[in-house]
Amino acid sequence: MSSVSFMEKLLDGVEIEWKLLGDVGEVTKLAGYEFTKHVYYSDSGKIIALRGLNVKNGSLELKNVKYIDGSEFSKLSRSKLYRNDMLFTYVGTIGEVALVDEDDRYYLAPNVARIRFTNASINPVFMRYYFQTDDFEKSQIDRYLASSSMKNLTMANIRKFKIPIPCPEDPKKSLEIQAEIVRILDTFTELTAELTAELAARKKQYNYYRDKLLTFEEGEVEWKPLGEIGQVRMCKRILKSQTLPEGDIPFYKIGTFGKSPDSFISRSLFEKYKSKYSYPRTGEVLISASGTIGRTVIFDGADSYFQDSNIVWIENDERLVLNKFLFYFYQIANWGTSEGGTIKRLYNNNLRKLSIPIPHPNNPQKSLEEQARIVSILDNFDALTNSITEGLPREIELRQKQYEYYRDLLLSFPKPDEQAA
Repeated sequence: MSSVSFMEKLLDGVEIEWKLLGDVGEVTKLAGYEFTKHVYYSDSGKIIALRGLNVKNGSLELKNVKYIDGSEFSKLSRSKLYRNDMLFTYVGTIGEVALVDEDDRYYLAPNVARIRFTNASINPVFMRYYFQTDDFEKSQIDRYLASSSMKNLTMANIRKFKIPIPCPEDPKKSLEIQAEIVRILDTFTELTAELTAELAARKKQYNYYRDKLLTFEEGEVEWKPLGEIGQVRMCKRILKSQTLPEGDIPFYKIGTFGKSPDSFISRSLFEKYKSKYSYPRTGEVLISASGTIGRTVIFDGADSYFQDSNIVWIENDERLVLNKFLFYFYQIANWGTSEGGTIKRLYNNNLRKLSIPIPHPNNPQKSLEEQARIVSILDNFDALTNSITEGLPREIELRQKQYEYYRDLLLSFPKPDEQAA
């Protein structure tokens, strides 16, 4: 069955009525006088104050939460939250939604609106899915943000959102249609959740085996300072005046290391510096020496340049220790960091003192064979847990795209002529 015929069968020719959100629900934000009572906030308790950062991807993420005193909760009637209240962020990251999962546990904190549906013909889960569609973002949120000088939405804006009600003249059938769409989308999200849980379990398994494989019995390994294995290298300093917003050669700084570059240098400068100064060889492990200390990227050999002192590498002899073996050991290394100003810095001397295990040090061939064996096992785990082209991350990405496709398909209802125009 094609997607179009499926939708036609599901809707079965029923009408879609677009109603103002303010006509079918209450839209509320934190009352001003309640916001001023900071004494209620604490780091422990039973009543959670939900902020914008706790509302993400359709769910509540209860990380870094704040609490309020339970004895005061009964006084805050305007900002109490109950099961199936929908939360909507209207400042900062706008348009994130989530549903409250139980009564009398949460309190509405600033920058989050509460939408409480009062129309019995509306399934809150159906609306949560609709609020996550691209169509809703483009036709509703962007519409009001484009007309505002400030990147936020007022409660009046939110009340003007138009939402689809299938088969409005028959509430029972309307709820059945909404429930069927919810059932289909829930199936996709449950599958993604199962894969995500599987990935978390595999990562724990990977960490366990990595730590076990890189823990050696006394007598079968020699610990050598990294300075005896190779030399610390870095690229020649690039001045800000030498960088370009666009260009031939990506220039990676500590903030873009392992990500997409936002600066470039000319090819002529690259060729000059590459030929005269230190430059990594393909396979060598680049290390972040500031910010997130010890973050690593294996250099793939593509033409690119790296910020001096903040991104370094060890120019080692692979007849003694494999680059990939170093890469995996770096993940569990105890980096000796020093305070340099307001951020941590990994100085060259710290790197040189880092102890690296060399298995079977008196038998170089056996040592390399053991390193290669460990690398092979960890490569398989790494592909399963981290690869974006294979393994669970790839599977999760495909399932997420499939979910988004069907979500937008199932929730793309015909609009009135004037809105479609």
